[in-house]
Amino acid sequence: MPRQMPSFTKSSPELVARFSAVMDRHAAPDIVRKQMFGYPGAWIGGHMLTGLFGEEWWVRVPDRDREALLSMPGAHPLEVMPGKAMGSSVSLPADVVARDEDLDRWLGLAIAHARSLPPKK
Repeated sequence: MPRQMPSFTKSSPELVARFSAVMDRHAAPDIVRKQMFGYPGAWIGGHMLTGLFGEEWWVRVPDRDREALLSMPGAHPLEVMPGKAMGSSVSLPADVVARDEDLDRWLGLAIAHARSLPPKK
């Protein structure tokens, strides 16, 4: 029996515009923006650092920060396929996404984490 692929919900135009505007603030020569699964994302050295999935904004952070983030109400591991978490990627709570200061803090941690990893070949 063929495997059933899930259907993905597009991100709202408002969230996509917010992602673009916020990432413009964090623009740097080593940050590459491209689509993954049809959603906007950002990479450094071939490592995903942040992106959208449906109406969720996620970040990839080191374990110590991941645990702190997961303790916040509304945060949860990113699951593109139900039941299969995407490594250290965590969906941000909506109130964090709504506040520039909070969002910038988590993006800063994600950017620093991606920069700390050796570039992928």
